Amino acid sequence: MSGFYLTTAIDYVNGRPHLGTAYEKITADVIARYRRLCGVPTQFVMGNDEHSQNVYQRAREMGLEPLVFCDQMEQAFREVWAKLDVSFDDFIRTTEERHQVAVTTLVREIADAGDLYEGEYEGWYCVSCEAFKQDKDLVDGECPTHQTRPEWIKEKNHFFRLSKYRDRLLAHYEENPNFLQPVARRNEMLRLLEGGLQDISISRTGQSWGIPLPFDPSSVVYVWFDALINYIAAVGYGTDETRFDAWWPADVHVVGKDITRFHAVVWPAMLMSAGIALPRRVFGHGWVNWEGQRMSKSLGTSVDPLQAADRFGPDPLRLYLVKEIAYGQDGDFTWERFEERYNVDLANNLGNLVNRVAVMVHKYRDGRVFGVPGVSAELEPLADDAVRRYRVAMDEYRLHDGMATAFDLVDATNQFIARCQPWALAKQPNRGAELDQALFEMVEAVRIAA
Repeated sequence: MSGFYLTTAIDYVNGRPHLGTAYEKITADVIARYRRLCGVPTQFVMGNDEHSQNVYQRAREMGLEPLVFCDQMEQAFREVWAKLDVSFDDFIRTTEERHQVAVTTLVREIADAGDLYEGEYEGWYCVSCEAFKQDKDLVDGECPTHQTRPEWIKEKNHFFRLSKYRDRLLAHYEENPNFLQPVARRNEMLRLLEGGLQDISISRTGQSWGIPLPFDPSSVVYVWFDALINYIAAVGYGTDETRFDAWWPADVHVVGKDITRFHAVVWPAMLMSAGIALPRRVFGHGWVNWEGQRMSKSLGTSVDPLQAADRFGPDPLRLYLVKEIAYGQDGDFTWERFEERYNVDLANNLGNLVNRVAVMVHKYRDGRVFGVPGVSAELEPLADDAVRRYRVAMDEYRLHDGMATAFDLVDATNQFIARCQPWALAKQPNRGAELDQALFEMVEAVRIAA
């Protein structure tokens, strides 16, 4: 059986993750758990992006060597993911040797393809984004994501011939309509490609924190070019050819909508240059807003995911984020809505159903239930249909619809109980088989919904 390889974006470690960051990891974890539930060998990779200048500056502010700071932040991030019950299979750091080998190997391959050249970059650079910006990318002279004015820089750089791959990328989008989802992200990138691409800088000069270019030790690999390569480094590129052949290409990269361009344009072009297969899909999820405003550490509008999980536990938080936010769209988090959905969905709906079924099973059959051949199964076909719709939704990355099918089954089970009235059947000895079948179907429905 072929495996399923999914990744999330790796995270800058200049601060602890907020709920918006956790949203990506939780939804990717939902996908990974679904694949494992289907019996598919799954490799789920997350990690930390450590060669950012923001990380370097933060370490210096704390009086630490950058690597020592990154070691500390790895533990901080792992603690958050453990408390949120995120079941990644591998956690990669860009300071690891396996990643540095992969970066050096891929850069050489791209250079050997004739797709790197030396030039001079002059223009805007957003330090928070760690990204070069054109005038058209700015709003009133500011980065629209971080609402800060970027720096004007001028330096010698090495450039990647991104413009060379415009037509090949357009052809790939046409031949693979599901390569980038949801449709809104695909349309954005198609407009970008149709407008033409500019070559991009892949290096920074005068910096020691980073991976040196193999042919120019005075420059380090630009952090975004470096970071993207983690996806192949994690499965053995440059270090374990057998493992790489077994897991690559990735089945899906789960990333935020603000970094879709890097993953759906720059990254596939890099792979094309090196002659490596492209990921099968990129999914650009929306943002989790805090009372209508984007969550951001730099903007001071973030929610601590551990505080949210401590309120009711990690599973209710997971339920809220998956059920309340249509996957691929933006959603909003408020403490009031979180508590409301906890009470309505879990306490009153699912929780009440589980309690009712458990009480009746123990009261009428001492905790043991079994199906009765020949007795009409009313709830079973509804459960089968819910499973079918759930699998279709999950295969199409409609996580919210998948969650909705589970609660459709909860509702159907409550309605079934109201119709068949097990308490009335229990008073009629000649209808014991009907009671057995009804209890069995109720328990099965709860198991499947859960």
